[in-house]
Amino acid sequence: MSSAPRFDSSSAHGGGIGGGHGTLMASGAIAHPRLVTQSSFSKSMFSSPRLSLALTNIDGFGAGEMISADAGFEENVRRRRREEEATDSRSGSDNMDGGGGSGDDLDAAVGDNPRKKKRYHRHTPQQIQELEAMFKECPHPDEKQRLELSRRLSLEIKQVKFWFQNRRTQMKTQLERHENTLLRHENEKLRTENMAIREAMRSPICSNCGGPAIIGEISLEEQQLRIENARLKDELDRVCALAGKFVGRPVPVSPSLEEYGGGMMMMERCVYLEMALAAMDELVKMANGEEPLWIGEKLNEEEYSRMFSGGCFGGFVSEASRESALLFLHSSALLDTLMEANRWVEMFPNLIATATTTDVISGGMGGTRNGALQLMHAELQILSPMVPVRQLNFLRFCKQHAEGVWAVVDVSIDPITDTSSPPCRRLPSGCLIHDMPNGYSKVTWVEHSEYDESQIHELYRPLVRSGLGFGARRWIATLQRQSEALATLLSSPSDQSGISADGRRSMVKLAQRMTANFCTGVCASTVYKWNKLNTGNNNVGEDVRVMTRKSVEDPGEPPGTVLSAATSVWVAATAERVFEFLRDERLRSEWDILSNGGPMQEMLHIPKAHHHHHANAVSLLRATSLNPNQSSMLILQETCSDASGSLVVYAPVDIPAMQVVMNGGDSAYVALLPSGFAVVPAAEDCGGGSLLTVAFQILVNSLPTDKLTVESVETVNNLISCTVKKIKTALRCHELST
Repeated sequence: MSSAPRFDSSSAHGGGIGGGHGTLMASGAIAHPRLVTQSSFSKSMFSSPRLSLALTNIDGFGAGEMISADAGFEENVRRRRREEEATDSRSGSDNMDGGGGSGDDLDAAVGDNPRKKKRYHRHTPQQIQELEAMFKECPHPDEKQRLELSRRLSLEIKQVKFWFQNRRTQMKTQLERHENTLLRHENEKLRTENMAIREAMRSPICSNCGGPAIIGEISLEEQQLRIENARLKDELDRVCALAGKFVGRPVPVSPSLEEYGGGMMMMERCVYLEMALAAMDELVKMANGEEPLWIGEKLNEEEYSRMFSGGCFGGFVSEASRESALLFLHSSALLDTLMEANRWVEMFPNLIATATTTDVISGGMGGTRNGALQLMHAELQILSPMVPVRQLNFLRFCKQHAEGVWAVVDVSIDPITDTSSPPCRRLPSGCLIHDMPNGYSKVTWVEHSEYDESQIHELYRPLVRSGLGFGARRWIATLQRQSEALATLLSSPSDQSGISADGRRSMVKLAQRMTANFCTGVCASTVYKWNKLNTGNNNVGEDVRVMTRKSVEDPGEPPGTVLSAATSVWVAATAERVFEFLRDERLRSEWDILSNGGPMQEMLHIPKAHHHHHANAVSLLRATSLNPNQSSMLILQETCSDASGSLVVYAPVDIPAMQVVMNGGDSAYVALLPSGFAVVPAAEDCGGGSLLTVAFQILVNSLPTDKLTVESVETVNNLISCTVKKIKTALRCHELST
């Protein structure tokens, strides 16, 4: 896909009409009307009717050619230009067909006989194809690359070198011709404007009475202001026409800045509108496309490049996926969720670390989301320390295509070469929503991006490429699970879980905060300012990342120094088997070191799904110590599972605080530090099994000012190592017993 459009306000190329005498700006840029032509320049020099000069060697004219001050000069210039273009065309054709002249052939032609016709070495179509492919990737190959090409194509290194020189020259010539054409059109436009302005200045109109004005009454400054006002009016008409296409209906000619821009510059707003419209068109075609664009659910990259003139950035990996599902969620509720950053994060806590709306370009039309366009920033994540967070700045555009048919599209506005974060660009992605009867909607999700795979650990590269990491299947699976949870919580009777409806909502809200906090402890997002620590003592066999942060004045966390440790490992058991083992409170003592070796009892169970209700639920567990001198503790736990993976998140909680929550009290003041597990299926080429992420957050010092000790870091590192070993051992034992 092509990069974001931009407006170039630099000076026009000197080779165009008026080059060197006037500054012509790209279409849409601000420029005062100014007309300079080559013919007018010549006429100013040779305007005398009695003057006739014999000019020699001017622009290649032979001695003795007579050039008059009027049509003869221009005719000769045009004739010479046609001859040069014909020569360039023949030369370019030879270079393209023949792949550029061979160095040996050219030298021989010049050295043997200067008058002898030059001989060209014509390359084979396969050689030209290889050379063109290399030219697109690297127009200036180094010596090593040229040597490799000459070896692979059975060409001499001089031939390769001269081919690239000729190809660059041809590209430059084509670009100059294109610029000259644009400049000629712009010059004609300025000529017309100049004539109109001069005509208006011959018969000025008084702004007060509307009658003819005396020339002396209008100052030069006022004349310039009127000219600028007329130019801005034309620009406003163009913007309104574009906005009308954007919102699907005519737009008034004099909109207020507050309605259509929030104070943004007019040209910048135009660029964003054009990007949004192009991205929406691509999304709809991707969502509805069949073969040959999609082969099964795999994108045909060649067909995509042909349809949208796009292509993957050199050295980056393209990831594209599409998924459809029927959701118990009306389009209006889903649109509100997607267009409000906080609700979007709450819907996808395992996918989105943080999101903000940086600017609202359009809030929609007629009190609806139709035409809503906004700038957003988001950090997307996979729950593993081995996959960096994707930081994205993008446009989000919502449009109604028909009655009950909506679409929301995202497209990155940052270049992929931005080095401020791991390089990634989100190509037009989003969802197409069709309203269905009885509150349902059919959602087709398209996810398309390109990224630097070298930033990702080898263990997770197949997962990301398959689309289970950031792809459409994960977005749709999360939407299904969350919509079903919402419907279940709203329809369940209050006495099913033993607590009131207010208590149930308060418990679920606390569990949501716990899960979101857990995800930020696994991935180094900007939600919390984590400091990475290097640990040399590692007994897991994989990378363990240890981070620390200060918890100050947060009522939802205990104050002090928080230490987080996380790692990801491959496990031979399936993802379903690992999840069932970890969520079973009866087997918790086999891996949980903090359970004191005693049995666990489920005191409270709040289902979040009608089907498989044990898999998606919020629970309150009580750990009974085998030592009568130790008091029992409560553990809040949330488990969730869908087609993209599973989560088991838990945290020790205070008994009096939980009593308040169960009675419907505010859960924001319950302090907790969550730990848990994330399980995803491993790719088949990795041997099957599953990828298990283990993460702990522990309060090592009760005062934020206390210094972190080496013993604390070693304790957390040993805790995570011991937990991983216990889980693997227990899974092997259960596998053998069955």
